[in-house]
Amino acid sequence: MENLISSHGLNVHTFASAESFLAQRGLIEIDCLITDVQMDGIGGVELFQILRNIGVGTPVIFITAFEDERIHKRLMAAGAKGFFRKPFESQAMIDCIEHALAV
Repeated sequence: MENLISSHGLNVHTFASAESFLAQRGLIEIDCLITDVQMDGIGGVELFQILRNIGVGTPVIFITAFEDERIHKRLMAAGAKGFFRKPFESQAMIDCIEHALAV
């Protein structure tokens, strides 16, 4: 994912976990967040809720290996900018990122 995004001229910061992202949140500028729905510790859905609860409106794109239409619909209704099931098409992800950054 990092190589895909950086190959399109975008700066990429990666984090080992949602917790490490939250610890660095004020130290770097984030224009778009891509997160997996299910992660150890704080998952992507919970991370999204935390960010929204503290007033952070950064565009968020979700990826997942699981079929769960309820989560998909719930996240999109809550303002997620994209939702991708693995594997996904690279160009579709780039298009989604570019759209999220343009908003």
